[in-house]
Amino acid sequence: MITYHLITLFPESVEPYVNSSILKRAQEKGIIAIKYYNPRDFVVGKDGKIPKNADELTYSEKRVDNRPYGGGPGMVIEAMPIIRAIELAVGKKIRTTKNKTKVKIVFFSPAGRQFTNEMAESFKKYTDIVFVCGRYEGIDARVKKAFPMIDISVGPYVLTGGELPAMIMIDTITRRIPDVLGHYDSVEENRIASPDVYTRPEVIEYKGKKYRVPKVLLSGNHKEMEKWKTAVLAEGDQKKRSK
Repeated sequence: MITYHLITLFPESVEPYVNSSILKRAQEKGIIAIKYYNPRDFVVGKDGKIPKNADELTYSEKRVDNRPYGGGPGMVIEAMPIIRAIELAVGKKIRTTKNKTKVKIVFFSPAGRQFTNEMAESFKKYTDIVFVCGRYEGIDARVKKAFPMIDISVGPYVLTGGELPAMIMIDTITRRIPDVLGHYDSVEENRIASPDVYTRPEVIEYKGKKYRVPKVLLSGNHKEMEKWKTAVLAEGDQKKRSK
């Protein structure tokens, strides 16, 4: 089983997606588990200790952001609440040689390695994956000095927070685990999958014009159908390169 640990200020933004459809079933089958850690629950009180009941703190006492050194706009999430959250999630495991190699900590950054299907496949070997979801202007970089982690980007753009990238990675990794999709051939990367797919009825009509399913898909000739899928896939790749 893979346990995904999400360190996020906004777990409510993740829960609807991961508790639906395929990911919900994967949790019910015990194939994956998802745990949440809100940095606000790891702030230190005036006595220097983490309060037993964070709900008793005021909003200002639960703040985890502060002004950046060196100036600049926005606020930066402090290091210690994140460090304490990671410690609770996997601290004991990463201190033992036996379990250390089974844990991966992910720090989302536009400058990180591009996440790919190949990377998703490699992540299946871990028992615990921690996602550090940043917000505001980012997280104090000393978190990455306290724990070994990998910087990952899900695309050449900047998002408001790390929650969407975390959901992308959870989805992509989980669907590659046997018994999650029901049939392993459902993983499109493992077969010839055309970007164009069709279903019943054979003919649809819209505004006086008829749209038909390609004849080759109705022929029953699997060899010709595979050739058609390959050609459509190649055409799509060509269009991508020409843009």
